Amino acid sequence: MEHQNNSNQPKVDNAPAWEREIIEKLVYAALCEQKSTRRWGIFFKFLMFAYLLTLLGIVAFPTFKVSMTSANEYHTAVINIAGMIAENKETNAADIIESLRSAVKDKKTKGIILHANSPGGSPVQSAYIYEEIRLIKKNHPNLPIYAVVSDMCASGCYYIVSAADKIYVNPSSLIGSIGVLMDGFGFVDVMQKIGVERRLLTAGAHKAMLDPFSPAKTDEKNYMKDLLNQVHVQFINAVKTGRGERLKETDDMFSGLIWTGEGALSLGLVDEFGAEDYVAKEVIGAENKVDFTKQEKLLDKVAGKFGIAFGQAIQQVMYSSTLQ
Repeated sequence: MEHQNNSNQPKVDNAPAWEREIIEKLVYAALCEQKSTRRWGIFFKFLMFAYLLTLLGIVAFPTFKVSMTSANEYHTAVINIAGMIAENKETNAADIIESLRSAVKDKKTKGIILHANSPGGSPVQSAYIYEEIRLIKKNHPNLPIYAVVSDMCASGCYYIVSAADKIYVNPSSLIGSIGVLMDGFGFVDVMQKIGVERRLLTAGAHKAMLDPFSPAKTDEKNYMKDLLNQVHVQFINAVKTGRGERLKETDDMFSGLIWTGEGALSLGLVDEFGAEDYVAKEVIGAENKVDFTKQEKLLDKVAGKFGIAFGQAIQQVMYSSTLQ
């Protein structure tokens, strides 16, 4: 029995060595896999960082324009007038004027297209842009400025484009609304029904003019109507100056009505039918278009939103503190 036990002894002694060898190989393979995974992870992180950096550069510096044309080829500058026109909106006089000046300054700009798609807005902002267009036409008489309307060009938008050399539209575009408005609400009857008393103190007889919680006064309503009429007359004079003898004036032309592109053409409010590509290629003679519309930089947007969020957070903290 002892002889049999001795013959089996080497197998028992070799077993741990065999296990260690297998374990070492598994550990080595695992380490190699970790290194490979780490290298690929670093590579993909670097690739994503480069992508985000490139994207940030494109968005943060929108004035950088990419053109596939040769150095000697002319282009058509395009400037968008879209959405509500107001000082605190994306379409405002300062940005549009800067865009116009950039387009004029570019020696390869053969003509300018104002891409119009707006319901209007501030008459003051519109007047600023209108006067800038007329100034450019005076100082650069050989540089054409055309307006191309897509869906709508009404009120303050039409105020602006009436300064252009020509206005191109689609037959279904909406044109006009040459008028001025001021709207509001009156809650006097509602307050009486629910038993709310209005307590208003002012220094100045008309400081609370057209207050929605007080009865309207006839003299104040007449005063505001006269004020609106003054702005309306300025609007009408601007349109007449810009369009000149092309207008076929009617009794309701300046009443605030709107027309289709087809109807506006018959009244001389616009000049021809045509899309942006057609005007650039066939009228201006520079098929390549470059967007000169100034856009808010991404960093400014982020900073603005961060500032709002920070302010709201501070306000919330202060409000919470007052409750404790």
